[in-house]
Amino acid sequence: MPKIVDHHTRRAELAAAMWRVVYRDGVGAATVRSIAAEAGWSPSALRHYFATQTELLVFAMEHVMAEAAGRFTAETRTGPPREVAQRMLEELLPLDRQRVREAEVWLLLAARAQVDPAARERMTEADEGVRRAAELAVALLSGVQPADDAATARLHALLDGLTLHALLHPDRMPPHRIRDLLAAHLDQLAAGAPS
Repeated sequence: MPKIVDHHTRRAELAAAMWRVVYRDGVGAATVRSIAAEAGWSPSALRHYFATQTELLVFAMEHVMAEAAGRFTAETRTGPPREVAQRMLEELLPLDRQRVREAEVWLLLAARAQVDPAARERMTEADEGVRRAAELAVALLSGVQPADDAATARLHALLDGLTLHALLHPDRMPPHRIRDLLAAHLDQLAAGAPS
């Protein structure tokens, strides 16, 4: 009788192995070969699930999006609007090791999105999630629904820019500076000043 393979369980095993490699060695080390070794599989068995590096990055980005969504808990959304906006947006920024690794996946996938439709589709979804978070923060701070499009676009650009600078220049953009810059921008939004 043929062995029944639970593909959902196997993908979960691969996700766990992939993130062990990413957290330990960085996203650049997450190759088919390294993940297969971490999972105790052969590279050919792993290629059954991920035929290309882009498929692996898309899978990683799905995990990043699920992790970020999971951090938006009831606790994150409770309190004064200004504090809620800060906590919510900080969950999207590379302020600790996990979020730095998640941002590295974002950056690699962004580079692939220029030439790969699957990467582009996943990046569009991720970008839309960040835009919605920016829109919600602007609405919280202004008390106006729907949120101002220009203010939302500026906040979205700030989040992307802070992430990129934190990855490329961590010595110039450490977590405390990211928090301070975000806080200053949110204070301007809350005060109704143009930002």
